[in-house]
Amino acid sequence: MSLQRNKNLPAGRQVKKIHFVGIKGVGMSPLAVIARQAKFGVTGSDVSETFITDGELGKAGIIPYVGFDPKHIKGADLVIYTSAHGGLHNPQVKTAVGLNIPVLNQGRALALFQKGELFGRKFKGISISGSHGKTTTTALIATVLAKNNLDPSYAIGTTNIPSLASSGHFGRGEYFVCEADEYFADAESDKIPKLLLQTPQIGVITNVDFDHPDIYHGIDEIREVFIKFSKNIIHDGVLIACGDGEENRKFIKQVNVRKITYGCSPDNDYILERVNSNPDKTFFWIKSRGTSLGQFSMRVFGQQNGLNGLAAVIVGLEVGLTVEQIKKALSGFSGTKRRSEFVGNMLGGGLLYDDYAHHPEEIKETLLAFKKSFPKHKIIVIFQPHMYSRTKKLFKEFSTAFSDCNEVILAEIFPSFREEVDPDFSSRLLCEEIKKYGKKSIYFPHLSDVVKYVSSQKYDKNSLLITMGAGDIYKIGKELIV
Repeated sequence: MSLQRNKNLPAGRQVKKIHFVGIKGVGMSPLAVIARQAKFGVTGSDVSETFITDGELGKAGIIPYVGFDPKHIKGADLVIYTSAHGGLHNPQVKTAVGLNIPVLNQGRALALFQKGELFGRKFKGISISGSHGKTTTTALIATVLAKNNLDPSYAIGTTNIPSLASSGHFGRGEYFVCEADEYFADAESDKIPKLLLQTPQIGVITNVDFDHPDIYHGIDEIREVFIKFSKNIIHDGVLIACGDGEENRKFIKQVNVRKITYGCSPDNDYILERVNSNPDKTFFWIKSRGTSLGQFSMRVFGQQNGLNGLAAVIVGLEVGLTVEQIKKALSGFSGTKRRSEFVGNMLGGGLLYDDYAHHPEEIKETLLAFKKSFPKHKIIVIFQPHMYSRTKKLFKEFSTAFSDCNEVILAEIFPSFREEVDPDFSSRLLCEEIKKYGKKSIYFPHLSDVVKYVSSQKYDKNSLLITMGAGDIYKIGKELIV
């Protein structure tokens, strides 16, 4: 079977068993859980390393094979893979191609799941895209629908969402909620942005910002992809987009579908009037077309989460829920794994949090939220840059992103599997650049060095530390708490 034919599941092909190559990935594990709940046979393979998805896979009764022995795809009618672990060159994927078993990358598989044809039904898609905030907003929308007995299906790129049973769910309802990522489906063989594979009824764009410099040359290319995504929304659907900021407004002006804007600016259709946060909750007030919708609350903090919550409110109203139904659902939302997640108390009494922020704008928004919610605490960030290409391209932006913390501890760059290590570039350079802006900064080449240093400081109850980044920095948390 040619690679081109492998990109789409042949019409009429009956699928009873699905094998997932790289099943522990945060984009893969929700699909595996959905397939299992939909009564497909499910197997998967991955490395032996511990992942944050291990618990959810185990709870679903899925125990991955260790390694990628081709014999483990035996009996599979469909193989789903990621670009990690060799992508199409993975021995299991290559064997599947040789045996004429359909092969799909994760992006195409997610689009196939959202359409519903694999399950013998047709879903109404709700796709959440944007440069930042996709995961939290997707979890919020799924929570609003689930808590109001709409029983949506959903695939969310994280784990441990207390307001939901898991990050993946096969529901009885008509909606399928998922993230729509702007990265390529496969950077080597399928260079279409994943979000362009989806054709939702409701599309959400949280923001337009420059990221993924390894595949995009600038903000204009990013904007164009989001514009194309808006054209994928079905004819009677709607685009819900944040209307704050120059880039967001530039994008919205070029969109020709029915659209609803939201944000803090008074010219939006839905306005976030006020946000009050403390360490336990965010309260926010919404106004629409001159009418107040009242006060909403969530058990997370920060203005950005207020905006994410506002997007979820609009989606809830679009599917026919009342304001009171939405308020009640949101009040039970307490965040997701690796998004301002409280890890525990340290030996000296300091608080330890963990966050996935890996882009300068995300870092600034996250630190501002912490500063406002913990105004009396000294804030220390343990940051692990993610990807050489991103760190180089946004070097200046990273160097000024930590203004709302007291100290930055730099770990070495965590490289993507898509890139080679650059021996001439290091977090040490970023550390020195941060110092030029008057910020205390220190660099350590190994995570073990970071643990040793942090443990020696005995941060007290007036200190708040945040492990931050999209790599494996979160893993040191268990070594720092009592």
